[in-house]
Amino acid sequence: MLRIGLTGGIGSGKSTIAALFAEHGVPVIDADIIAHQLTLPGTSASTQVLQEFGPDIADTNGGIDRRRLAQRIFHDRNERARLEGILHPLIRTEMLRQQDNLDAPYCLLVIPLLFEAGQMDLVDRVLVADVDESTQITRIAARDGRSEAEIRAILSSQTDRGHRLKMADDCITNTGDLTDLKAKVETLHQKYLALALDKSSGR
Repeated sequence: MLRIGLTGGIGSGKSTIAALFAEHGVPVIDADIIAHQLTLPGTSASTQVLQEFGPDIADTNGGIDRRRLAQRIFHDRNERARLEGILHPLIRTEMLRQQDNLDAPYCLLVIPLLFEAGQMDLVDRVLVADVDESTQITRIAARDGRSEAEIRAILSSQTDRGHRLKMADDCITNTGDLTDLKAKVETLHQKYLALALDKSSGR
C-alpha cells in the first residue's frame, strides 16, 4: 500500500484536504486525532502528561487543559521536547497499528510534525499543504481566537515553509476556494491511484 504523508504548517488546511481525500474513499490516519484520543481524561498518556507537567495544566475535571499546555510548550523548546518524548512513540505505534488493518491502494497519513518528529520513514511520498504566513495567522486567529503572538510562537516551533516545500513530492497551494481545492485533490487522487498500481505490480 502506498503511504502519502500530508503535512503543512498550522492553518494550511490539512484537515479540509484530508476530508476531501476521504470523500474518494481514501483511508485517513490523523496524528492529531490520535494524540487527542491518547490524552483523553483517564488514559495512561494523560496521566503521564499531568505527572510530568504538574497541576498547572489540569482542567477542572482533572484532565489536560490543552490551551495552557500549548502555551507552555510553544514558548519553551525543552518543554515541547518533554511532551513529544511522551506522545510521539505512542502516536507512531497507533498509526502503524491502524495501517496494518487497511486494505486500500493507498492511505493518507496526516502528520503535522512529519519533519520535526523524524517520521519520514512512515511515508512513501510527501504532500505539503501550503499557504503564506499572513494567511496562516488570519485563519488561526479566526478559528482559535489566538493572539498573533501565540500564533507566531507556534509557527516558530514548526519547520519553516521553505524546507517543507523543498522536501515535498507534491504540493497543494490552498489559497483558493473549495471548488479549486476539490479539483486539486481529485487530480492528486488519480495520480496516487496510478502510483499505487505501479507499486503493487513492482514497476
